[in-house]
Amino acid sequence: MTQDAVFVGIDVSKARLDVACTDGETWSVGNDRAGWGELIDRLKPLGPAAIGLEPSGGYERGVINALVLAGLCVRRVDAGAVRAFAGALGLKAKTDLIDARLIARFVQALPGRTVEPDARAQALAELVDARRALCEERVRVRNQSEQVKDPMLRRMAVRRANRLAADVVLLEKRLAETVAADLDLAMRDRLMRSVPGVGPVLSWTLMAHLPELGRLSHKQIAALVGVAPYDRQSGTLKGRSMIRGGRAVVRNVAYMAAVAAARCNPVLKAMKQRLADKGKPAKVILVALIHKLMTLLNAIIRNRSEWKSAAI
Repeated sequence: MTQDAVFVGIDVSKARLDVACTDGETWSVGNDRAGWGELIDRLKPLGPAAIGLEPSGGYERGVINALVLAGLCVRRVDAGAVRAFAGALGLKAKTDLIDARLIARFVQALPGRTVEPDARAQALAELVDARRALCEERVRVRNQSEQVKDPMLRRMAVRRANRLAADVVLLEKRLAETVAADLDLAMRDRLMRSVPGVGPVLSWTLMAHLPELGRLSHKQIAALVGVAPYDRQSGTLKGRSMIRGGRAVVRNVAYMAAVAAARCNPVLKAMKQRLADKGKPAKVILVALIHKLMTLLNAIIRNRSEWKSAAI
């Protein structure tokens, strides 16, 4: 990388994109199709080595797709890592433009994974996220119905919960049809669900939010999910290894799948008992089970082999 290479940081909000380059140039555009077009027109002559963006509640998806389709190198950056980087630089002020400059410096200083276009994963992610939102709302409504005393309010809450449940069923049907219509997705779904304890929700979530499965090492997959242990040692201090970061949406679903698999999957069941016999805490055992489950699924997708013939 030459010293003259330009790096770009973009701070994303619902209505606006604040852009900063390491050469000092800054500007803002709207977070819409017209703004994305203007952004691309200004960036292409610069030939940026990388463009960094933080996740912003989904408001970043449109501009990322536009930049990737335009052939520009885009990196999603972790917001926590960027704030830690700011702390290391002694930066305490926070505005949209300052954040954009900070992101530009972050992608210049640290390596990162380039976003790869995956229209299938994006389409699935939209459906998976919508289903998750409905399920969360259904739980909230049910909890609310248990607390209210007024009979009319209780009836309204019950009707709303029933409507949400029906919408979840419709979304699950749409997800199943979307997967079945694509030969590669259908194959991946069949392979993953051949593993005892893996159901459609985990399979859909992994295809939507972990498309790297089967293409990276088991250590890299564990890090993406957020179940890779990191050592904490310094001098005479030997602290417990900790997990951090990763894709929470994948980890949360994998959590429930690991709980189920520990009851019906012979490999994970034996592993759970072995760790329990050693006196490991329940949370440590659960993280280890998620790690093992992700390792198994990564190998199955990589080798394109079902559970019975997969290497354990």
